[in-house]
Amino acid sequence: MSTADSEPALNLLDVAWIPVRLRGGHVIDVGLLEFFSRAHDIEGLAETSPPNLIALHRLLLAIVHRALCLNPGHWTDADRARWWREGLPVALIHAYLETWRDRFWLFHPTHPFMQVAALAQAEETRDKLKPWTQVALASANGNAPVVFDHALDGQPAHIDPLVLLRQLLGFLQFTPGGLVKVFRSADKAGPLVNTAAVLPQGRTLHETLLMGLHPHSASSVRDLPSWERTPPDIAALTVDPLPATGPCDRYSRLSRAVLLVAADEAGVQPLRWVRFGAGVALMEDDAAPDPMSSYRAGSTHLVRLNFAEGKAAWRDLGALLPDATGTAAQPAAVLSWAVNLLMALDVDDCDVPVLLAGLTSDQAKLVRWRCEHFRLPVAALSRADMAQLVREALTLAESTYKELRQVVAQMLARTLPDPASKETYERARDMVSRGPVTNAYFTVAERALPQWLVRVGRSEIDEASAEWNRVLLRACQNAWQTSLAQLGTSTAALRAQAQLHHRYQQLLKPLRDLAAEPATPSIEESTP
Repeated sequence: MSTADSEPALNLLDVAWIPVRLRGGHVIDVGLLEFFSRAHDIEGLAETSPPNLIALHRLLLAIVHRALCLNPGHWTDADRARWWREGLPVALIHAYLETWRDRFWLFHPTHPFMQVAALAQAEETRDKLKPWTQVALASANGNAPVVFDHALDGQPAHIDPLVLLRQLLGFLQFTPGGLVKVFRSADKAGPLVNTAAVLPQGRTLHETLLMGLHPHSASSVRDLPSWERTPPDIAALTVDPLPATGPCDRYSRLSRAVLLVAADEAGVQPLRWVRFGAGVALMEDDAAPDPMSSYRAGSTHLVRLNFAEGKAAWRDLGALLPDATGTAAQPAAVLSWAVNLLMALDVDDCDVPVLLAGLTSDQAKLVRWRCEHFRLPVAALSRADMAQLVREALTLAESTYKELRQVVAQMLARTLPDPASKETYERARDMVSRGPVTNAYFTVAERALPQWLVRVGRSEIDEASAEWNRVLLRACQNAWQTSLAQLGTSTAALRAQAQLHHRYQQLLKPLRDLAAEPATPSIEESTP
C-alpha cells in the first residue's frame, strides 16, 4: 500500500518515536509534543546510531528555531540565557507544531514527513520497490558490504516504520554521493557526508538545544525546513543542485527522494519496502559551511574533520578551537554559539561537554562510525592564546611520535634481511605503524588529556606546558619499552638497540628540559 493511496497515519506530534533518557536513567519513547514538554527532565537522546543521533538533534534544532522565528520573531543571546534559566518557551514551540501538524504525518497522501509523495505516481518509481535497507546506513543492500546484518534485497526483514524514520533521518544527512539511476544518473551527498559532526551538550536536552541553536538573522525568514516547503515534484528532483538557504534547510534537506510503503491502512504494521530516487541535491558553499562541521589543516588546505582510520579523534581536537590565522583550523559555528550563550550567562570558567559523532564512508560504503565525548574548557574555546596552547601541545605530540616512530623503524629494519635498502625501511615503518608501539604512545597521552585540559581551563600556561612535556616523556618511554619487547632478544635485536639508543636519548632530551617541575604540584600529585 503506498502512502498516496492511504489515509494519514502516525502523526509524529503524538506517537512515541523519539528515544530519550530521563534524568533517572530510564529510557522511554516520546512524541514531539511530549518531548518539548519534558525537555528539562530529559538528560539526552537514547538513539544508539551516531548518524541518527546527530540527525535527530538537527531536526529538533530546526523546529525550535522556526518556532522562535515566528514568535517572538527575533531573539538574542540574552533571550537564550533567559530560556536557559527559565526553560524553553514550550507554548510557542507547541503552537508552531500545531500550526504545521498536517505536515508531521509519517504516512500522508500528499506530504508525508521527510518523504516525497510524488514517487507513488512517477513512472520511474511507481512499480519499482526497494528494500527498506536502502535507507539504513548500517544495513547491507545492493553491493554494499555486510556490516551489522545479513539481509537479502529480495527478502528484507520487517521493520517498525517509526524505527525506520530514525534510520531515514540519519541517511538523509550522511548519505554519500554517487550512483542513484532514478531521475538522475548520480546524486550529491548529504550535508554531513564523511563528517565528525560537533554538538556542544548541556546537562539536559533543553540546555543542549539552547547551546546548539543558531542565531536569528535577516535570512532566517527564507530558511525553511522541508516540512514548510511545497512538497517536491519530479521536476524538483531533476534540477541542478541548490545551495542551502540556511541551517534549517541543511538540517532537513531531502538529499534523496524516499517514500515508505505502508503495510496496512493505519501504517502501524512493520513494513519492508520503500520507493527511492534522486533527491533535492545540495550544492556546497565554501563561504557557508555546515554549522556542525569543523575543518583541520590538510596537506594543502583545510579539510573537513572526520573519523580517520587508526587515529583517535582527540588528536584532532585543535580543529574545534579558534584560530586567528585561519590556516590551522576552522571550528564548527555551533561551538561559537555555545560560547556566546555561556558568556551571556556570565560563565567563563567551566568545561563544555562536546559530542563528536558521525561516520566515514568510501565510495558509498560505510567504513566506520563513532560517537565520542570530550570536555573542552571555555578558555580554550574563547581565547586565542589558550587555543594555541592546546594546538601546540597536540602538534608536539604528533611530531614527537613521528620522530620516535622513525627511530623504532630504523631499529627494526636493522633486524631484517637487507637492512640498508629503502624497501626494508618502508616495510619496518609500516610494521611499526600497525603494531603496538603507536597505541603504547598515544594511550599514555590520551589518559592524561582530560586532567591536562583542566589545567588549561585554569589558565596555568607554564604549568600546563611543563606537564604536557612530562606526559610525552612517559609516552615515549612506554612506547620504547613496547618496541623492545616486540623486537625480542636476538643478537641482531640487541645490536640494533645498542646502535639506536643514543637517537632515542636525543629525542627525550628536549622533553626532559621542558618538563622541569613547576612551582605548583603536578596534576598527578594534586589529584586524589
